Amino acid sequence: MTPALPPPSRQRPAARPLGRGDLRLLLLSLLAQAPRHGYELIQLVGDMFLRVYTPSAGSVYPLLADFEKQRWVAAEEDGGRKRYRVTAIGQAQLKLREAEVEAAQLRARHSARVIARANQPPAVREAMHRLKQALVLRNGRWEDADAERIAALLDQATAQIRQPT
Repeated sequence: MTPALPPPSRQRPAARPLGRGDLRLLLLSLLAQAPRHGYELIQLVGDMFLRVYTPSAGSVYPLLADFEKQRWVAAEEDGGRKRYRVTAIGQAQLKLREAEVEAAQLRARHSARVIARANQPPAVREAMHRLKQALVLRNGRWEDADAERIAALLDQATAQIRQPT
């Protein structure tokens, strides 16, 4: 007798794209780069994840309100919308948490790659695996002409992949 699968609500949820507190750190670091609107922050984080994951307004705006409350950011009216900028206190927080911010950015990049890879068709994933294997099997034995020929082939493949079908 095979065990029954648990009901869907009790199955393991999909992996989260960001770790606990990572969105908070990413938003503050993005604001340290330049003043931004909340919507712009949502788009920038979405860009980090190649649009496979985009944080919701319901997760971003409460963080921005918390940043304001802690005086890490100041909001200015800009055409009927708020533009947030980091304050000196926010800069000090970023400096204090520099290692945490770098770790969050690293986790975000890794998560984006994992998500992108998972969304590739199996045939593409398998072909990439074969390509990587072939490159590893070369074991550093490359003639300049071979390296240039392979690089040109990869450039051609890249150009074709980027062209809309």
